[in-house]
Amino acid sequence: MGGHLLIGITSILIFGIGAQWVAWRFKLPAILLLLISGIIAGPVFGLLDPDQLMGELLAPFISVSVAIILFEGGLSLRFSELENIGGVIGNLVSIGVIITWIITALSAHYLFPFGWELSILLGAILVVTGPTVIIPLLRQVRPSGQVGSILKWEGIIIDPIGAMLAVLVFEVILSTSLSAATNVAFMSIVKTILFGTLVGLAGAALIYFLLKRHLLPDFLQNPINLMVVVTVFTVSNMLQHESGLWAATLMGIALANQKTARIHHITEFKENLRVLLLSSLFILLAARVELDNLIENLNWNVAAFLAILILVARPIGVYISTMFSDINWREKLFLCWMAPRGVVAASISSIFAISLAQNGFSHADQLVPIVFLVIIGTVTIYGLPASWVARKLGVAKPIPNGVLILGANNFALKVAEIIKKEGLKVLVADSNWRNIAKAKSKGLDTYHGNILSEFALEELNLDGIGRLISLTPNDETNSLAALRFGEIFGRSHVFQISPNTQGYLESKQDSSLSIGRVLFHKKLNFELISKLVRSNTEIKVKAFNEKNESIDDIEEEIIPLFLITTNHEIQLFTVDQTPSPADGDKIFYISIDQKMREELEKVEIADDST
Repeated sequence: MGGHLLIGITSILIFGIGAQWVAWRFKLPAILLLLISGIIAGPVFGLLDPDQLMGELLAPFISVSVAIILFEGGLSLRFSELENIGGVIGNLVSIGVIITWIITALSAHYLFPFGWELSILLGAILVVTGPTVIIPLLRQVRPSGQVGSILKWEGIIIDPIGAMLAVLVFEVILSTSLSAATNVAFMSIVKTILFGTLVGLAGAALIYFLLKRHLLPDFLQNPINLMVVVTVFTVSNMLQHESGLWAATLMGIALANQKTARIHHITEFKENLRVLLLSSLFILLAARVELDNLIENLNWNVAAFLAILILVARPIGVYISTMFSDINWREKLFLCWMAPRGVVAASISSIFAISLAQNGFSHADQLVPIVFLVIIGTVTIYGLPASWVARKLGVAKPIPNGVLILGANNFALKVAEIIKKEGLKVLVADSNWRNIAKAKSKGLDTYHGNILSEFALEELNLDGIGRLISLTPNDETNSLAALRFGEIFGRSHVFQISPNTQGYLESKQDSSLSIGRVLFHKKLNFELISKLVRSNTEIKVKAFNEKNESIDDIEEEIIPLFLITTNHEIQLFTVDQTPSPADGDKIFYISIDQKMREELEKVEIADDST
């Protein structure tokens, strides 16, 4: 028994995190791979039985996990974004929800063997999109303009609204009379909004007070915040069923929009926790699906139902919701092409199906497989071509190939000029005004100030920039910059020159001196670069000939710095990785003479002697 449970837990982690990595590696929708992985781990191979693994803890775990995910989503919402899109978002989560609900319920009634009660309930369940599917797709697509903010707000706000609507319908159809149903509906709405708002704001106020008064040490900020989120969700749910999602979401929004208490650590922690919870949730939910039941419901009726959701319900909802806005037709089309269903729909349908079957509703057992087929279908249809659709409509930001160069010394400016000449965006940052003035005189975009300061990220325009190259003479500054911007660009996209401290690369006695990937050559530190500049060494370029050259032969004569591909992408030569140039790629390099070789040899001797 214990061994089987251990296999189940291990399966969740392996299949969940593995699916996330494969999705990142091949730029596929993570949710789709998680659902497929869950089905493989559960009904196909029998490695995971969620009900046996977690028993009665399964439903509470799903609910709490969704609340934490919505709280994390709320932390990403800023009221400043609502200035131009507030009306559209309000319409989408009100008028759009009603339109989707009506069309979905009508389609379900005539396509499936459902009575009106189950059809209306299914319509309520499927109005949600949610951050679990929207945010990963937005990160993949990188939509420009207002579209990204609209979809983010809609996806996060609509989850608690959809959950409340589904619970409302569920309670109404279980009521014994029309008057009782009306009373239940009215009281449920009032109590959900009232208790959810009060408890959510109270939780945000508590965290704000603790952070503002410095009553929490750094190592306890995340655990206590997590404790408060779960407490808020639980208390709100105890006061009114399913109001906890609204409370958790509102708590996140309130914390995100206060100005004085710093929540950076909380935001970072929740992003990591969200990935783990999201992976676990979809694996668990997909593993509970009975494969035979899923295959049995895979028919033309489901295909028609999906077509109506995608081609009728969503476009009508978007068209009416954006009728009087300044959103252009391309953005409207993309909004129509982004309504995948996520974890809230899966979890609610799983919870309701059992109660409905116990209360004598025929065909209630078909609710879960149909919802899962809709999730798989919408994620596949919306997700796989999402990047292509965004590019064709002209609403996708280009891949951020630009470079932020820290340091405006002579060598850094030479690199910056070349990168700009090749058509890539480059921004030079330095705290020395003379260096910045020199960069400005060369026509380069600049930032004057300390990029490690608290306000730098608010002032820096990083649009189109995806890499950091740190070229200052200060090893600690280079490493701290790499550490900070690794959170923004990803650790594989932050680079720094080799530290001036001799011997560290071999001895590893002070690995803190290098956080970013070491550039060019492990001995080519700032001191040697300065000597090259003083000797008027130029950065040269040659087009790579794939037939007559190999990169190994080239590196024996020169120190390659970076290459610009024929697709206008920059690839940097680092100690840990050598790019593989293709025919026609431009390699930028510096030639090394005998004197420089001797200098490098000296550094190597110093390293070996440590």
